[in-house]
Amino acid sequence: MLVPGLGLDERSSARLRQRIGGAVVILPGMGRRRRAGTLTDLAEELVAALPSRTVVLVGHSQSCQVVVAAAERDPRVAGLLLLGPTTDPRLRRPAMLVSRWLRTAVHEPWWQAPLVLAQWSRTGPRAMRVLWRSVAGDRVDERLRRVPVPVFVVRGDRDALCPHDWAARLAAGAPHGRLVELPGAAHMTPQTRPDDVARLVRELLAAVS
Repeated sequence: MLVPGLGLDERSSARLRQRIGGAVVILPGMGRRRRAGTLTDLAEELVAALPSRTVVLVGHSQSCQVVVAAAERDPRVAGLLLLGPTTDPRLRRPAMLVSRWLRTAVHEPWWQAPLVLAQWSRTGPRAMRVLWRSVAGDRVDERLRRVPVPVFVVRGDRDALCPHDWAARLAAGAPHGRLVELPGAAHMTPQTRPDDVARLVRELLAAVS
């Protein structure tokens, strides 16, 4: 099951799902124009959408916090794929966030800009802003220490929103963590590198089966 990133919706993983299938869970601030509650509220909403069987959760960007919180509390989650987790505490400063976003955006393919803007428009800036404020302070690195399932932390090597040291810290802190870096990729890997992400999903599924 896939959870889109901040402001994104099911279109962000359409090319990926063509390769691996799977379902998308749309949450407030992530494809749904509704104000998010707390991280606990979001995790509970995700858990309520899980099937009765075990699943692998794929989070992207800020939704990585939500899938980790869900895995922490629900044994049906058998593995996590975290794509570019934007939970680095340094990003809580607005100036740093803007700087890192600009440094990352210049490395994204131009063709995806209209698609991203359309998704942001659907979600709405207010819902996106509330989501960021609600969950940005969560210590996902500490949560991962309590998650006993395989965790793949994936970043593009041009992603300044998820720098190498932060991604390495998350992978090292998880009991069964692994860091994967995609050469030439930036932040929007579900849209821009679906073949690479699909390969990693299959590897993770094989590891948990």
